[in-house]
Amino acid sequence: MSRNGDKKPVGFATHITAGGIAGAMEAICCQPLDTIKVRMQLSKSGMAPGTKPRGFLATGVMIVRRETPLALYKGLGAVLSGIVPKMAIRFASFETYKEWLADKSTGNTRVGNIFIAGLAAGTTEAVAVVCPMEVVKIRLQAQQHSLADPLEAPRYRNAGHAVYTIIREEGFSALYRGVSLTALRQATNQGANFTAYQELKKLAHTYQPDLKDLPSYQHMIIGLISGAMGPFSNAPIDTIKTRLQKATYEPGTTAFERIAAIAKDMWKQEGVRSFYKGITPRVLRVAPGQAIVFAVYEKVRGIIETMKVSPSQDRYSE
Repeated sequence: MSRNGDKKPVGFATHITAGGIAGAMEAICCQPLDTIKVRMQLSKSGMAPGTKPRGFLATGVMIVRRETPLALYKGLGAVLSGIVPKMAIRFASFETYKEWLADKSTGNTRVGNIFIAGLAAGTTEAVAVVCPMEVVKIRLQAQQHSLADPLEAPRYRNAGHAVYTIIREEGFSALYRGVSLTALRQATNQGANFTAYQELKKLAHTYQPDLKDLPSYQHMIIGLISGAMGPFSNAPIDTIKTRLQKATYEPGTTAFERIAAIAKDMWKQEGVRSFYKGITPRVLRVAPGQAIVFAVYEKVRGIIETMKVSPSQDRYSE
């Protein structure tokens, strides 16, 4: 929503371009943290009496020692192949839903409706892109083979091979394993993320009325804060989802039965702390990731909009 009524809204193509570039930058910068998070969530360490779960740094060091530093980027191909449509859908759908929920007389959207728009955007991206992308990514990240040993052949060679193998052996529906949990996680993530970002951005403008556009470092700080809210609110959902998507299909069981079995097994064998495994790398992954996404998105969007308008026109700012 523009701050001034005479400014035109951002076009759909701008959301696609800016969101795609922002998402690619986030993936490249933050993939190692995501790999560590997945390994921690899949780890059974700490189950034996008197032992502690392997921590964030210890997990990262173990991966590097056993599998070379490149192993931290396992699954990056799957992420990059899905990040452009994911971010395009996220920003474009959020703006669309927000516009639908806006007050028709003023054009403003209330905080509650911004949260609803975020929930809807998160659900949309989860079903359209995120779930199949994460199934492939997690399968690749879960492979504990050394990239320095050419004779140690992994089950999945790359993202494309993983997709082919999963569909051939388990069916197309396997790519949507855990879709309900993924949608729930993405919905809560984006509901909290967009609401916090929009409100903090509005607050920043209130204290800096002379600024037409916030500087990039402020977008990064706001994105960092808003991005940290989702992981703390839905960590158990994410951990169960990761284990569900890593597992192969069990005939004769429903999705709910598999989710319940995983949760019961985690509670019984590993305790309540197991539901928060990987929370440190996840926050370290998601929060800076959102800082990068929003800063790059706002910058690229601003450049595109500046190129589209004449010098006499004001550039759009939200």
